[in-house]
Parts: sequence; C-alpha cells; structure tokens
Amino acid sequence: MDVYKGTGAFSGIAIGKILYYHKSEYQMRQYEITDVKTELNIFRQARTRVMEQLEDLYEKNCIIQGTQAEIFLRQKNLMEGKSFQRAIESVIQSEKVNSAYAVMTTRDEMLKTFRTLEEPAIKERLDNMREISDRLIGELGGISPRIDLGDEPVIVVTESITPTELMEMDKDKLMAIVTHHGSDMSHAAIMAKTMNIPALLEIDTDSEWDGRQAIVDGYTGTLYIDPDEEVKKEYEIRRQADKEEREELLKLRREPDITKDGRKIEIYANIGNMDDLNSVLYYGAAGIGLLRSEFQYLGRENYPRENELFLAYKKIAETMGEKLTVIRTADLGADKQAEYLNIPDETNPIMGNRGIRLCLDRKRMFKAQLRAIFRASAYGNLALMYPMISSEEEMDEIEEIIREVKIGLDEKGIPYKHIKTGIMIETPAAVMISRELARRVDFLSLGTNDLSQYTLAMDRQNPLLRKKYNDHHPAVLRMIQMVIEAGHAENRRVCICGELAADTALTEEFLRMGVDCLSVVPACILPVRKALRQVDLSGDDKGA
Repeated sequence: MDVYKGTGAFSGIAIGKILYYHKSEYQMRQYEITDVKTELNIFRQARTRVMEQLEDLYEKNCIIQGTQAEIFLRQKNLMEGKSFQRAIESVIQSEKVNSAYAVMTTRDEMLKTFRTLEEPAIKERLDNMREISDRLIGELGGISPRIDLGDEPVIVVTESITPTELMEMDKDKLMAIVTHHGSDMSHAAIMAKTMNIPALLEIDTDSEWDGRQAIVDGYTGTLYIDPDEEVKKEYEIRRQADKEEREELLKLRREPDITKDGRKIEIYANIGNMDDLNSVLYYGAAGIGLLRSEFQYLGRENYPRENELFLAYKKIAETMGEKLTVIRTADLGADKQAEYLNIPDETNPIMGNRGIRLCLDRKRMFKAQLRAIFRASAYGNLALMYPMISSEEEMDEIEEIIREVKIGLDEKGIPYKHIKTGIMIETPAAVMISRELARRVDFLSLGTNDLSQYTLAMDRQNPLLRKKYNDHHPAVLRMIQMVIEAGHAENRRVCICGELAADTALTEEFLRMGVDCLSVVPACILPVRKALRQVDLSGDDKGA
C-alpha cells in the first residue's frame, strides 16, 4: 500500500479503480516561416473558430450546468482580449515561427511568470488561459481525445483537468478526481463540488497507477494506492457514515441558526464571484457576510467602469432580496494585482500598499466603486465594509469621500438607501483601537486569515511554516475576544469571517466569547450550523 498526501479540494470518500486520463500529445513542431502575413491569418482564423466553439459550448451547457457554464463566456472574452492576441502575434512576427509554437511559448511563459501567485482570481485566469491556449493549439495541429470512462465507475487521475473535460465525462461513472495541478478555487474544483465529487490536488500522479485500486479521502487530502484489506474495510465503514452524514446535513438547509438553548447566531456566506450566489441560497445562509469585490478588478486589462460594477451589485442585491449582503471594498495589492493597476514592486507586498491604503491613493477608482454600491443599494439590502483599516485617520478620509459621493448622487437625483458600514479587523493595530473604530461604523468583522498571520508574523502560504503556523494560538484567540468585547461596549455587532469561522472545533468557544455571527464559504454553512445547534450557552455570562 502506498500513501500520498495532497490538498482536498472537496471532501468525501471514494473507493474504486483508477483510470489514468492521458491528455493528447500535440502533433506539432517548431519551424521557421517565410510568409508572416499568411501565418498571422492562420492564427486569426483558428482564434475565430475557438471563440465560436466556446460560444457553442456555453449554449449547450448553460441550462444543465447553470452559472458554471458561464466559464465558456469568460474564456471567449479572454480570447477576444487584445493583449493575448498581440503577445502571440508578436512571437510570430519577431521570431518567424509557426503559430502553434507561438501559442505554446506564450502560454508557458505566462504560466511560469505567475505560477507562484496564490490569489484565486489570478489562478482562475491562468486556468482559463491554459485551456484556451490548448484549444488554439488543437486547432493548429493538436488532436482532441475522446473522453471515455469505460463501463464501471472510476477514480480519474490526471496531471490537470479542465471544466470542459469534466462536462464531457459521464457523471455516473465519475467517483472522484485526483490531479497534480490546479487550485481549490479553480473552476474544475468548483464544478467537482457542484457535482458532489471528492477531489484531491497537488498529488504527484503516475500513469502506472492506471487500473489499480485506490481510496480517495477528500477530508484529509489523502490518496491510498492498493490499500490493504484493513484500511479498505475501515474506509468502507467511513464512506457509508459519510453518505448518511451528508444526507442528515442537507436536512438542516432550512433550519434556523440557533443554539441548543435557543440563541440566534446567524451564519452568513463568504463569496468571491457571482457563481457562488446559488450556493448561498441553496444552503440557507442568513446573507452574504463577505463579498470579495476583487473579482471585478482582476483577470482583465483595464479598470471596470462604474456601470459595470453597478450592474453586478444590482444583480446580487436583487438575488438576495431582504437578506443582507456585505460588500468589502476592493482589497487590491499584495498578491491581488493586474497589469493595468501599475502597482510598483515592493520588498514586502503583504505588508505594503494594499487594501484601503491603495484605494485612498486611487480615489477615482474608490469613488467609482462606492457610487456603484450606493446606486445598487436601492435594489436590496447592501452594506459596506473596509479592509485593512489600521487608523482613525483612514476613517476620516473615507467619511469625507462618502460625503462627496452622496452629494454627487443627490445632485443627479439618483436614489440610494442608507447603507450600514463596517470595518474588517485584520491587523493587530486595528485590534488595539477596535473600540474607537467601532464608534465610527455599524459593525465589525474579524478577518482571521490576515489577523492570524500578522499576529504570528508568519506567512500562512509559506510551505516551510506549515507545521509552525497555528491559527489557534492563544494570542489570536485573545485578540478575537478583545474585538468582541470592544464592539459590544459600543453596542456594535461583531462577526467572524475567514477560515477560523468554519472551524467547528472553535464554534462553541466563539459563541462563548459572545460573537454575533459567523461567515463561512457556502460549502461549510451546514457543518457550522450543525455545530452551532449543539451548543448550550445557558448559564454562560459571556453568551448572554
């Protein structure tokens, strides 16, 4: 028996035979061309055909796959982007090489340049770039394989997989997915969650596994090859228990967020794009506690226009109805960058000009987003939240900008509602002045991801620190307690969002601290609701 550790993109257990999925090898070579104009036309015609394919794929899948099928429209828009086209044509013209080779080198250079970035929106763009490049290469000489899973359910193992490939597979024959490349926020991973299929990433896959027996444990990110009988028997029991537990959890979709002794502690959802809206409603979230608005700024070639922002926020407001949606203003900088932003290189970008600091430096961008949010507020129940606040001086600037925005809307007769405002507490400085900050807004929200790494002085994405990084550290928990007490002293609601909010080992402790609400990714709503409903706070002074 061989055991491999990776990252679980979606939980669950699968037991069965491996089918190793070989991607086609492109039948192409690099060669010098003599007629650049003709080669450019060959590339442009292939580009047009791929855009038509993507539009056709969207039309065929949009009814079945819903918002997930919109990936094909995004890929078509990316294909239409001039920077991608210019980069490939530049290689053809300057190096006088065939177009398939130009596409391949452009793709590989881009993936190499951005492979270390962890921002989900950037990873999504790279995944899309990889797929449209592969489609182009196929049009220019590659061969697309037919995806056949065979007659019995299998665990698909491969180097990487795309949403298109997933859609082409027989869902009844697909037990689990194991890949070497990919991110847990990639569209393929999101689709796996939608399909309720366990998925593992970052496994060093091997084609020699084809046909062998395996166990996929999506909870621990573990893959067992040729498991012995004892392990197999254990996982058979766990798989049955897992199935029963999932069925029980789904019964909680419409249940209220109350503790065993009847106290209401609302559970909200964190989302990073429009695709997550259906999941928010499906799992019965109280609302959206954190909308990461960076998705509108990343993966594009220029600033989004105010009306584009407005239409997105309007759709979210209308979809959520009376349920609250908290929009965090653009948290750009650090690993959330786009070329058009022209953010200067920094020695330590994680502690650099990011979040609200960048917005206050770029007031035109900030005002456009604020105007869009206020305009959309007329269509639902929206709130504003500011990231990376560390001083009252920053709040002074924000309040002045808000006044200017409201005056401008009033002069044009544009309707808007009173919007509640909040601060995301994610720096030790904000913790220490949290009572003063609470007086400036309507609520506080603890961003535990950044707060933990700033408190511990450890990069949470650094693999060398994986065993040393401890977001349950007493210092982190004491800071959370301090913010809750400070917020309540000023009669303000305090919410916890970030990964710790979904940690059911801490649910009872957070409730005893007095937290008013928790905000988690949609897939974690039901497990947290289950944990919450088992807590009894009767007789607990802090919970009262």
